Amino acid sequence: MKKTKVLISVITFLVFLSSMSFANGLNLNGIGPRAVAMGGAFVGLADDFSAVFWNPAGLAHIKQKYVAFYGFDIIPSMTYNLETPIPGVGADAKAVTKHYLGGLAGYFQPVSDNLVLGLAVYSPSGLGIEWDGADLAGISGPPGSPNPNIEWMSKIFVITIAPTLAYQVSDQIMLGFALNINYGSFEMARYAGYEAVLNPYFPVYSPDPYLYFDFEQQTIDMKGWGFGATFGILVKPSDMFSLGLTLRTPSKIGFSGDIGISKLSVLEPFVGTTIAATSGAEADVTWPLWIAGGIAFTPIEQFTLTFDVQWTQWSKLDEVAITLSDQTWGLILEEEDTKLAFRWKDKAQIRFGAEYRLSPKFALRAGYYNDPGPAPDETRNILLPITDFTVIAGGFGYNINGIVIDLAVEYLMGKEKTVPFGKTLPPSLGGDPDYQDAMPGVYHVKNILVFEFAIGYKW
Repeated sequence: MKKTKVLISVITFLVFLSSMSFANGLNLNGIGPRAVAMGGAFVGLADDFSAVFWNPAGLAHIKQKYVAFYGFDIIPSMTYNLETPIPGVGADAKAVTKHYLGGLAGYFQPVSDNLVLGLAVYSPSGLGIEWDGADLAGISGPPGSPNPNIEWMSKIFVITIAPTLAYQVSDQIMLGFALNINYGSFEMARYAGYEAVLNPYFPVYSPDPYLYFDFEQQTIDMKGWGFGATFGILVKPSDMFSLGLTLRTPSKIGFSGDIGISKLSVLEPFVGTTIAATSGAEADVTWPLWIAGGIAFTPIEQFTLTFDVQWTQWSKLDEVAITLSDQTWGLILEEEDTKLAFRWKDKAQIRFGAEYRLSPKFALRAGYYNDPGPAPDETRNILLPITDFTVIAGGFGYNINGIVIDLAVEYLMGKEKTVPFGKTLPPSLGGDPDYQDAMPGVYHVKNILVFEFAIGYKW
């Protein structure tokens, strides 16, 4: 017996993997408080430790031993509302306030007048969301059977280990390379869904035309490794101008772990065998190609303006499949049911930044950009705090006796998104075939607040 409701729940985690971050699809919108405070328009400047992310060629600026530590705290705010014509089926929820932490530790050392080597460990991706199960009780069970005890959450992070090198070819040209060794971890819990079948006792012995098989809680725990690289070039035709170009290759992370559905055993009478509550699973998820170009303009010594165009090839994330190790689970799910179409679109960001140095020790920064979300409404889900954002940022830096301190605050204002309930109904009931993987409702990522801090030492 094939159970479509189950399959949607089982493979939903792939949506989360491909959309987990607080913006820019999979990726964080920036690394390093100086760069973030300048709106992430840093590819053409890239003259501090965060160049390992933005443009590794910029590490050639480093002329002393340099150790840096950086941390961020992401605080999302999201609401979800669903109204349906079905009595008792709906939701009015606000996400639980959570803190999602990440950061960087790096060491960089010149080994000659032209060559700088380094090693950085940082978090390019990381976020999650958590909901109060009581707020979602109306969608956590079959019609008429709300369940406030279902846990709804997602949490994901990626850690990149990046050996780097930068070489200054001449006074005008710098080249850089970083090997990206990526470790990913994903945890998720949500309602597993139900299956409705015609009730043979209706209407004589039962008033309900359907019998419901409730699968209750679903959990996922997946981890994996992948590899990629970042290439950069920085050109300084004069003291006033600096031009940068960066290419980050795709990185395929092979995830493996367990998927659990607490009450999948209700299907045992239909398959004639025992069904385990968990199954091993594997899936490959690709972090996409990223190409960015930037320019830094310093009209006077104290003032720098930056401008970036950053493009991500999200269209490569079209379909992802998982492989289940449990053969009985394979009897329940058809092969095409373990594939998910994302239909994501390539997206570009245009970013602006500015820095004004009040003195050799103290600098003020500000930035602005728009961040269009790559995911269409056809794949929208409650555990994805992703939408179109307008972003403002600011911060300051202070350095004295080789100690460098930077702080930044980033504020993302999200656009409301709506997935009509009628479109998600089965096509046989008038629904839209393109919306069968979507979760209906009104999504509003009201804002995301990000605090960033870094301290470095040069000697």
